[in-house]
Amino acid sequence: MQVFNTVNDMQNWCKDKKRQGLTIGLVPTMGYLHAGHVSLVKEAARRCDIVVISIFVNPTQFCAGEDFTDYPRDIERDLKALEGEKVDAIFAPAARDMYREGYNSWVELEGEITTKLCGASRVGHFKGVTTVVSKLFNICLPDMAFFGQKDAQQAMVIEKMVQELNFPLTIVRVPIMREADGLAMSSRNVYLSDEQRQQALVLNRSLKKAQQLAESGERNAVRLKQMIREMIAAAPQAKVDYIEIYDADDLGDVEEIQGRVLIALAVKFGNTRLIDNLIVEV
Repeated sequence: MQVFNTVNDMQNWCKDKKRQGLTIGLVPTMGYLHAGHVSLVKEAARRCDIVVISIFVNPTQFCAGEDFTDYPRDIERDLKALEGEKVDAIFAPAARDMYREGYNSWVELEGEITTKLCGASRVGHFKGVTTVVSKLFNICLPDMAFFGQKDAQQAMVIEKMVQELNFPLTIVRVPIMREADGLAMSSRNVYLSDEQRQQALVLNRSLKKAQQLAESGERNAVRLKQMIREMIAAAPQAKVDYIEIYDADDLGDVEEIQGRVLIALAVKFGNTRLIDNLIVEV
């Protein structure tokens, strides 16, 4: 496993692998790796000759007042988490190399796909995401890139960007990995106090309850969202950012549940914002 810290070194290494006719799978991360990240690595290793993991806390996707400075970083911990996995290269650049002085080139998708859900409260977030992911694609030259379903909106945005800008690669979504008690794995879980960690279990419970109701015949999206809100309200430290139900393919508005829908939520426990989602098909 080689570690590259500069854009030129990483890009030249990937060019060499491409000249050899090898396929590259990219797993973009912000580090502080957990089993969810490892599931992406395993899928990349299964489908590609070469696996590259990027570890970069991207400053341009954090909004004012968010946790960029405090976001957990521990490269040695990350390397240990990858022991025994088929990882050929790690790309861990400095921000000054990714965004040189005077940097002013951006990739931005317009429309509801970036203004709903996380885009509504995190203005400019997806502009940072699409820009850095475009840069990673150009640097690492992947044939496939692997993203977790937990960040469902992000995956949709990147899929649309890849399609519309004709990037020559395939986006692969990997299912959400959860702790034994159902909490979706996240690097931010480390911020939670023991009490907040227990209260956060209501997120998955409320999603599963909504799924059960929908599969039992409840089709009204408003009623399902209200049920989720009432369940989460029982957690004293929970503060809802959003609870929404949209079309699972394009985030189109949904009034009556039919076909594939995405039930998504974002809730803060103290200063820690957690997201979770579930796709229901009826």
